[in-house]
Amino acid sequence: MRMPRATQRPPLGPGSDTAEPEQLADPSGGWRPTVSGVALVVALLALIAVAVTTQRFLTLDNARAILASTAFVGITAIGATLVMIVGSAVSMAVSQTATVVAMMFLATQQLGLWTAVLIAVAAGVAITAAQGAIIGFWNSNPIVLTIAAGFAIGGIATWFSGGTPVYPQTQAFDLLNATPLGLSLAVYVLLGTAVLAQWVLSRTTAGRQMYLIGENRAAARAAGLPVGRVTTLAWAFFGACIALTGIFLASFNTSATVTLGGTLTLDAIAAVLVGGTAITGGRGSALRTLGGALLISTISDVLLLRGFPTGAQILTKGLLVLAVVVIVHVRTTRSWR
Repeated sequence: MRMPRATQRPPLGPGSDTAEPEQLADPSGGWRPTVSGVALVVALLALIAVAVTTQRFLTLDNARAILASTAFVGITAIGATLVMIVGSAVSMAVSQTATVVAMMFLATQQLGLWTAVLIAVAAGVAITAAQGAIIGFWNSNPIVLTIAAGFAIGGIATWFSGGTPVYPQTQAFDLLNATPLGLSLAVYVLLGTAVLAQWVLSRTTAGRQMYLIGENRAAARAAGLPVGRVTTLAWAFFGACIALTGIFLASFNTSATVTLGGTLTLDAIAAVLVGGTAITGGRGSALRTLGGALLISTISDVLLLRGFPTGAQILTKGLLVLAVVVIVHVRTTRSWR
């Protein structure tokens, strides 16, 4: 039986992206410059120029700080990449989930470090996979669902903590603040998570199915693909990534409050989009998301070193994401002409 058109497109990943019409070689054998390509090069050159002229930017300590910041955002963003590839848009409950997980992790320290880690990861997976199941099996709108979930989870965090900081009874979590070879342990977890996610996407049946489902959910259902199960799997992986981020945030801050998650939701979305993952699904790469997270953290670091307030940092990230979305929309529109 002939498969629907959506299943005939090979999964996309590093080195396997199909060429867009605007990227095709010109008759002379060279490459035609594009507006989006030129804009990207100019933006990167401008960032490099500003960065190298910023006091204390070119120091080893600052490089370590950027990598540590990248880890907090990147681990979550890599999980969000799978969710976006499978066509589930984005989650608006990331910060709240990370906060609840962090509180549970600190509150269970007396049971032992690894027991607390397992409990926290299991909670993150359960909370997020439940949302994925509703989206995958019942076609619920992910934005509406996760906004509602965010309010509910935030309420749980407030009830659990009583509105006061949660402190651990032991300091076993100090092990997670270790710096092997001068780098935060979270950085190594980030790299391992990126490699694992990319392997799942490019080397497993479930990963390939994520691309196909994100490309055309209706066609995937007609072809007999397990849309609900694969979507739930992507969200479960996302939940584990959020849980790991919450654990490291709790360990770094040594306590957890209802505002611990901060702007994690927006930062993760920004990293995924800047990394080139299509918000409509069917296209993306965990490794490119890793680059997006590093770019976001570098921009935040430069703004911080130059004395810009938090509001200016959020505004800059928002403008960056807006520019990326517009460029992707223009390229997608051209590809269908």
